[in-house]
Amino acid sequence: MSFWLLFGYSEWMNEHEIYPNAPVVLVALEVRHPTADPLTPSESRAIKKLLSDQLPIERPGQQMNVQIVPGSPNPAVMTTEHFPRFTNRETTLSVSIRKEAVVIEASDYPGWEDFRALALRALDARMQIAPIVGVERVGLRYIDEIRVPEAEPVDWTQWVNAALLGPAALAAPLGMAMVEHQAIARFALTEGRGLTVAYGPRQGYAVAPEPLVRSPLPAPSAFFLLDIDSSWTATSGIPEFDPEHILALSEELHDPVNALFELLITERLREEVLRHA
Repeated sequence: MSFWLLFGYSEWMNEHEIYPNAPVVLVALEVRHPTADPLTPSESRAIKKLLSDQLPIERPGQQMNVQIVPGSPNPAVMTTEHFPRFTNRETTLSVSIRKEAVVIEASDYPGWEDFRALALRALDARMQIAPIVGVERVGLRYIDEIRVPEAEPVDWTQWVNAALLGPAALAAPLGMAMVEHQAIARFALTEGRGLTVAYGPRQGYAVAPEPLVRSPLPAPSAFFLLDIDSSWTATSGIPEFDPEHILALSEELHDPVNALFELLITERLREEVLRHA
């Protein structure tokens, strides 16, 4: 069964409504490639210069990695990767140049077209200054914190698709309210494409207000998590690292994210929350 038949997809592909009060708190595009040498100081300065009109601030970034070594006395080996991260002055947009990926992130999402344009600039800069030999995976991730004007405990059946609520139906007969639950669903598409959704009612925040700034930052409260990762993985060989092709692929990854989001929310959420500035 195709993805679109699976979800009852209809008209949303070409009708992307832009909500003034969208719940997205982080968007990230990760382009993974074979391991490359860390940037030299001169290469880092050169990339910064190419992006400086939009991302003039350079800050050190770091990533904790866990490597599993079977048979070792210490099977889990922790390593830390340090890399340059270029941000705007508001610290709401960033480009990270890691040894195995270029990552573009936004905590104040400027819309798909502007985000895509920044991604293309970042990938072009990487190829111009320190070329990459190929691309292994492209992942486009949207994290939404859906918050509603309702006293806790929230009746999420009014705001999101009932198919997402799972064990919540077990709580009511026992006089309880489910306040936190998270599930993960994975879907295989075609040609190395897939889509993963983490979802459920939560408390507090799904995304911390750092290293990118969240402004305004809501008070910690009940929210419903929708964390959608649309991805492509090379399945036969490693294609060349072509920024234009990668961004065309990201365009294809973007459409199912939007379609799925629309299927997972209710009209009440659209009318009472998302369409209000």
